[in-house]
Amino acid sequence: MAVSSTPMDLTRAAHVGISVSDLDVSIAFYRALTGREPVVADETMRSVPFGEAQGLPVAKLRYATFNLDNVGIDLIQFQDPVGERTNGAANRPGSMHLCFKVDDFDAVYRRMKEAGYDFLGEDYTFIAGEVTPDAALGTQVAYFNDPDGTNLEIIRPEGGFSN
Repeated sequence: MAVSSTPMDLTRAAHVGISVSDLDVSIAFYRALTGREPVVADETMRSVPFGEAQGLPVAKLRYATFNLDNVGIDLIQFQDPVGERTNGAANRPGSMHLCFKVDDFDAVYRRMKEAGYDFLGEDYTFIAGEVTPDAALGTQVAYFNDPDGTNLEIIRPEGGFSN
């Protein structure tokens, strides 16, 4: 796909949409994760044109929206057509992750482990020789998945990671 180099000036995110297999399970997960209630808890859409706008023959779905301080999370359960799970490993082109910024990494990580969150590996702090610029040294990260395998991260950023 050839794309023009003309800037489009898209600089503000409105929301991230996450396809889920069971909206009720995902609402419970993200409610516990964020401590927020969904502003839209169980709405529906059904439309051929809306589906076609997404490259699908139709879109029949249930959805919920969580508003965080700086971005929304739309959880979307497609009922028609039902999709297959992507099992998106972090290194697969096209996969993405949603990152949650925390101030007290150690406390949040410990609280999440005690609550039963399964991290993909141990928490990690960037050290010299592994990341540039040096201002990013000391950034702490840990990765985990939601019930459908969506890649999630917590971060206490330093330097260039702290925007």
